Amino acid sequence: MYWTEFLTVALVHLLAVASPGPDFAVVVRESVTRGQRSGSWTAMGVGSAILLHVGYSLLGIGLIVSQSIVLFNLFKWLAAGYLFYLGIQALRAKPAAVGDLHRAGREDAPSWRRSFTTGFVTNGLNPKATLFFLSLFTVVIDPHTPLAVQAGYGVYLAFATGVWFCLVAWLFSRERVRAGFARMGHWFDRVTGVVLIGLGVRLAASEIA
Repeated sequence: MYWTEFLTVALVHLLAVASPGPDFAVVVRESVTRGQRSGSWTAMGVGSAILLHVGYSLLGIGLIVSQSIVLFNLFKWLAAGYLFYLGIQALRAKPAAVGDLHRAGREDAPSWRRSFTTGFVTNGLNPKATLFFLSLFTVVIDPHTPLAVQAGYGVYLAFATGVWFCLVAWLFSRERVRAGFARMGHWFDRVTGVVLIGLGVRLAASEIA
């Protein structure tokens, strides 16, 4: 009965998640510099944060945030500040050889919490995600759809997001890909840093639609 609505939700989400943004940038950086394990934990952090957005959208808190300039700006500046921090960290990175990347991956293996937190905070603090899920649960999804069904949509969205970014982590942690980035040395990190800072600036300048 709800298959048409579900397919619509899935399509809209696919278009949104495939669009490069802060989530994509941090997953790629973690995967290239620290390997697939770190990239995958970052991806799972991003996917888990989707449940946060879904939760407050179902509770109606997302509507409150979207209508409150103070709350919206709070999330916006927190997210922008975090992207600035990640960008500056990337800009300060030093050149690395392929061997260095392997050692970094092994040394950072126990710090899965850091990778997971990076993904979770990057997505969780993004007010654009707040507005996206608010729109999804108020415009695309019929308000008369049972809460259990809407929650099921949310679980799917979190799972699909995690799987997508785990695939991104797998791709960018491949030996040839990492070797190619290693040959470019710290320029990859610098470009990533500029992208993250640029996304932070764009986010800081955004307003409630």
